[in-house]
Amino acid sequence: MKPQDDSFFERVYEVVRKIPEGRVTSYGAIAKALGTARSARMVGWAMNASHDREDVPAHRVVNRNGILTGKHHFEGTNLMQQLLESEGVKVENNQVVDFKEIFWEPEIPQEL
Repeated sequence: MKPQDDSFFERVYEVVRKIPEGRVTSYGAIAKALGTARSARMVGWAMNASHDREDVPAHRVVNRNGILTGKHHFEGTNLMQQLLESEGVKVENNQVVDFKEIFWEPEIPQEL
């Protein structure tokens, strides 16, 4: 990983830490909030690298359609879904139900 990637990842984690419990956001929304709208894939890489960090609620980040695309990076078969459901987020067929209603739009973090 390049040093600038590490800095980008930390900026992603700052946004993810602000996602309220029971809400979700997307890789693209995080990228847009960071001023790098075309870097949704890089946000995904950051999320993949975050699973050893308990302070980053990676389970709250889904794709632009509410699909749990990162679920295979969690231990166990359904851990991502279980974490979301424990916060009151309903998931059916690996997709967040009422996605538009519980979607959280991040803002550019002031400290970044």
